Amino acid sequence: MATKIYPAASLYVGDLLPEVPEGLLYDVFNAVGTVSSIRVCRENSTRQSLGYAYVNFSSAQDAERALQILNNTPIKDKPCRIMWVQRDPSVRRSPVGNVFIKNLDPSIKHKELFDMFSDYGNILSVKVVLDKNGESKGYGFVHYDNAQNAQKAIDALNNKTIGVKRVYVGNFVPKKELLKLKELSWTNVYIKDIAPEVTLEELKKKFSEVCDNDQSHLTSCVIMTKPDGTSKEFGFVNYDKHEYAVNAVETLNSAQLGSKKIFCARAQKLEERKQVLKKKEIQWRMSKVTLYQGRNLYVKNLDEDFTEERLNKEFSAIGPVVSCKLAINPQTGLSKQFGFVCYQNPEDATKAISEFHGQILQGCTKPLYVALHELADVRRPKLAQMHMRGPAMYSGQWHNYPYPAQVMRPYPNTPYPQRGRGKPHPRSGGRTQGSHPRHQQTNQPSPQPRSQAPFTLPSLSLKHILALNPKDQRQALGELLYRAIQHYQEEPYLGKITGMLIDSTIPVPDLYALLSDEVKLKSQIDEAMRLLPPMQH
Repeated sequence: MATKIYPAASLYVGDLLPEVPEGLLYDVFNAVGTVSSIRVCRENSTRQSLGYAYVNFSSAQDAERALQILNNTPIKDKPCRIMWVQRDPSVRRSPVGNVFIKNLDPSIKHKELFDMFSDYGNILSVKVVLDKNGESKGYGFVHYDNAQNAQKAIDALNNKTIGVKRVYVGNFVPKKELLKLKELSWTNVYIKDIAPEVTLEELKKKFSEVCDNDQSHLTSCVIMTKPDGTSKEFGFVNYDKHEYAVNAVETLNSAQLGSKKIFCARAQKLEERKQVLKKKEIQWRMSKVTLYQGRNLYVKNLDEDFTEERLNKEFSAIGPVVSCKLAINPQTGLSKQFGFVCYQNPEDATKAISEFHGQILQGCTKPLYVALHELADVRRPKLAQMHMRGPAMYSGQWHNYPYPAQVMRPYPNTPYPQRGRGKPHPRSGGRTQGSHPRHQQTNQPSPQPRSQAPFTLPSLSLKHILALNPKDQRQALGELLYRAIQHYQEEPYLGKITGMLIDSTIPVPDLYALLSDEVKLKSQIDEAMRLLPPMQH
C-alpha cells in the first residue's frame, strides 16, 4: 500500500548545486524523518538541474523537524534553503508580509538573516540574493505569514547597524509598482552636452533657476570628469522635490549653457533604461507591422548582378511601389540575392505574389521566391514551431483524409485559365516555367513514379487560388496536390500525404510551387512517408 502524503508534509529545497542528485538528498533528509519521495526539478531538454527540489515526507512532524534541523545546512559545501511548499501561487507571489532588506554586510547569508528576523514572527521563507560565485549581492527578502509580523520587523530593524553596515528594512514593492512610484517621485536629472568650459558653479546656478535661484533645493550637483580632471561633458543634478526635477527637464532641455545647448532628462539606472528602450523598440516594431501589413514583400533567388533599379522596374509593373530595397554585399558591391518591395496597397502585393512567385525573370537562373515579409520577432516563433513539428511540419491528425479528385472538385464553375507548362512568363524572355535545370532533376531514388505520364502544371493558377478565402485556398490545392502525388503513390498513402500537406503550416504559394517542382514534391512525399506508420494488411 502506498504511503499517504499529507498536504503539509512537503518541503521546497533551494540553492542546490547542479550536481546534487535525488539520491544524495534522500540520504540527507531521510536521516531526520521518513521520506516518501524526492524530485529534483530539471530543464526539459537538457535534464540539467534547475537548482531546487521537492522533498515529500510521510508526516508533517517529520517535515517540520527537517526544516528546523537542515535549513541552511551545506549540501556539497553550499548551504541549502528550505521552506514549506506553498501550493497556492497567489500566496507565493503576494507582497503581503514580504520584507525587503538592503545594504547587508557580505558575511550575512540565509541562516544569519533568518536568525535576526525570526524573533518577530513565523517566517515562510528567507533569501539573501547571491551572485554566480555564491557571494552576497547585499540585499535579501524575508517573507512572514502576515503583515503585522512584517511591520514589527521593519519597526525594530530599519536603519539599525547589522554587522558593520546600517541596513534598510521596508515592505517589499513589486518591480512594476516600484517603477510607477519612481515615475511619480523621481528627483534626479541627467544632463549631457555640457560644454567643457562650464564650471560646477555655473551648472548649479543654471539649475537653481527652476526653484527661484535657491541652491539649497539642490541636494547634489556633479559634472563627471576623466582621470586627468577634464570634463566628460555630462553630469547630474538632484533636487529635494519631484516638482523641481520635472520643471528642470521641461524648461532647461535644449537651453544654452556656455557654447552648447544642453540635453536634460530624468536620470535612470541602466536596467531601467534598458526596459524603456526595449518597450520603445517593441512599439516601433508593432507600428511597422501595422503600417506595412499586407504590403511589404520579401523577394529572394535573385542573381548577384541584379540591381535595385531593375527590381523596382519589374515590380512597379504591377502597381505603385512605395519603397524598394535590394540587399547589397558591402565587400563585393553585388546583390545578396534578396530584397524587399513595398506596395502602396495590399491588393497589388497579393497580385505580385501570384505573378512573380515561381517565375524565372530574364537573365536569372532560379525561380523567384516572393512572399509577404515578416519581422524576425514574428518569424522566429513560427520557425521554432515548425522545427518542433518535424522537418516537413506534419503533426495533424492524418488518419482520415479522403482526397479523391471527384470529392475535391468543389468549384465546378470556377474558370480554369489555359496556362500550360510551356507558356512563358511575360518577363521571362521566352524561358518557360520549369525549363531551368532545377525543374528537370529526376535523379532522386524515391519515391519512384507509378507511371510515366508527364508531370504538368495544373490549369488553376496561383492567382485564382489566392482570390479565394483562406479555407477554400487549401481545399482547392487539395485536388491539385492529389493529382500530382498520384504519380508517385497509391491509396491509402495518396490521400494521407495530401492531407498532411494541406494541414501543414506551409504557406499557400509554397504549396502551389510544389506542383511545378518535381524534386521538392518528391522530397515532401519522402518526408511524409517516413512519418506515416506502416499500413496493416
